[in-house]
Amino acid sequence: MIASPVFAGKRYAVLGLARSGMTAAESLLASGALVTAWDTREEPRRALEGRVELADPALIDLTGYAGVVVSPGVPLNTHPIAAHAAGFGVPVIGDIELFAIARPSLPAHRVVGITGTNGKSTTTALVHHILQSAALPVRMGGNIGLPVLGQNPLNPGGVYVLELSSYQIDLTHSLACEVAALLNLTPDHLDRYDGFTGYAASKARLFAMQRPDQVAVFGTSDPKTQSIAQREAQLRGGQRVRSVDGSDLAALQDQWPSLQGPHNLQNAAVAVAIAEALGLTAMQWRPALASFRGLPHRMERVAEAGGVMYINDSKATNPASAAPALAAFPPSPERRVHWIVGGLPKGDELDECEPYFGNVAAAYTIGDAGPRFADLLASYTKVTRSEMMCDAIRQAKEAARPGDVVLLSPACASFDQFRDYEARGDSFRQIVHALIEADRADGTGKTHSGDPC
Repeated sequence: MIASPVFAGKRYAVLGLARSGMTAAESLLASGALVTAWDTREEPRRALEGRVELADPALIDLTGYAGVVVSPGVPLNTHPIAAHAAGFGVPVIGDIELFAIARPSLPAHRVVGITGTNGKSTTTALVHHILQSAALPVRMGGNIGLPVLGQNPLNPGGVYVLELSSYQIDLTHSLACEVAALLNLTPDHLDRYDGFTGYAASKARLFAMQRPDQVAVFGTSDPKTQSIAQREAQLRGGQRVRSVDGSDLAALQDQWPSLQGPHNLQNAAVAVAIAEALGLTAMQWRPALASFRGLPHRMERVAEAGGVMYINDSKATNPASAAPALAAFPPSPERRVHWIVGGLPKGDELDECEPYFGNVAAAYTIGDAGPRFADLLASYTKVTRSEMMCDAIRQAKEAARPGDVVLLSPACASFDQFRDYEARGDSFRQIVHALIEADRADGTGKTHSGDPC
């Protein structure tokens, strides 16, 4: 893992011991820091017992502490830790800020920071793949699920590619990315911010931390992102600010099997701009786009059977994220999307998806949002009130024809029926494969009584 002498002998508190918090605690301990740690769960506390002081940072005297490292899941707008730490003049930071503090002690490297409402994980993984294909030393971390402090330090000349959520940016104060990118902005996480403006301002802080000579890359799909791009161009000059829409890459997109749809054209355009800012050429990034295999749960091609493609887009946890998936499969010549939609809703509407309802051959509604979405979609397409995902997959499979797509893109959180979006996507994948195998076993092409539903 990454450790640094800059932390040696200093005292830090760590609040929240999930993946990033536990890694931060271990990194600080390996660096020789004195650590106080806390989580409401007993299991992670037990894992650190005897090596740290176990106490809630929101309840103790923080005099002399260098910082309180807070999990991104802790809501700073409501949790008492922010005011408590401020009373002692102690900064509230995250694991990304620890990485930023440690950077001067690491071998010479560059950092790419990627944020936005949708497409962050795909673009982060794509940039990582492009750099890796070009034989550059590279590590991927951040919100993609890999704590950066848990990575082994890169050799000189390496690049750290970080996916950054707004929550992580809120806890970061000195990360000057050599290249920073904002893909898009649509309303999200508004329970944590003063409206959409506050959410956008959080994302924009990534660029405020950069130096004027560092590069900023922006998508062009929404006015708020364009507004931030224009402001940055005025502050630092146009040469260091790039806005890209992918129009110059559109003719190549049919060569990228895992990057279909208008949203992935935008993701690819940002990734290419980042790669070029790091000095790569078209000879290096072009074959990498074609060989990219995508991420689990994000437009993941699970299977193809009987001419029907099965797509796992479980990571689409809001309508804005589901809309591009629907857009990726226009009629050819008939409507061909069998859309599995629903879960724990983040709102009562599907407004962002509505422009693409004409692509939907049938909808299969599930979860808490199912009844509301069924009523909403009934005037646009055939709707089946499936309730459970297993039933939805079976029903969609039976209705689909060669050339159709069975698409799980729920536009909702997963927590009504699943632990998280990954568990939801894993379940989709398992059920699809089980149903297909059941067909092959009896040779009928139809689901038999032994299917998993």
